[in-house]
Amino acid sequence: MPQAIAIFGFLGAWLLVAGPLFQAYLELREQEVDREGWAKVDKSTPKPDGFSAWWWLLPPVAWLKQQARNRAHQRSVMKALDPQTTEQAVAFFNKANGWFIVAGGASLLGVKETWELVEAWEWPVWIFWVLVVVCPILCVVNLSLRAVQSERMLGHEKPSDRHRGRTA
Repeated sequence: MPQAIAIFGFLGAWLLVAGPLFQAYLELREQEVDREGWAKVDKSTPKPDGFSAWWWLLPPVAWLKQQARNRAHQRSVMKALDPQTTEQAVAFFNKANGWFIVAGGASLLGVKETWELVEAWEWPVWIFWVLVVVCPILCVVNLSLRAVQSERMLGHEKPSDRHRGRTA
């Protein structure tokens, strides 16, 4: 019986990863965002000056410099956006971050439950590592397949796909 419970815990934990990923896709797809306006402002906003590649000899320093550069660009883009687009962008990023946190927490539970499964069945440790790599990949593949299926059912597939006979 403990082995069966370990299997249920393992499956349940990884379903808790797949569920938020799919829910994030659904909610973020419905989120109203002026993507064209955002892209136009992003292209027209000057990029901050780069820094010497020599900084990569000290990776933590280079990473910090890159982060500061990215934040400066993000601030200039946000200042250039109109208030409505800024509000939409902030709402989108907040919702995305929320779902990322939920899926991240579920992933940690998935790792724990995977370890419990490997211990309950007395499998070698390498199986744990294989499962910890494969399970998140399967969650993303599930999301991708469901997203493609949803788009096809709604008739949103690309026109080039229709010409190749790939309609639903």
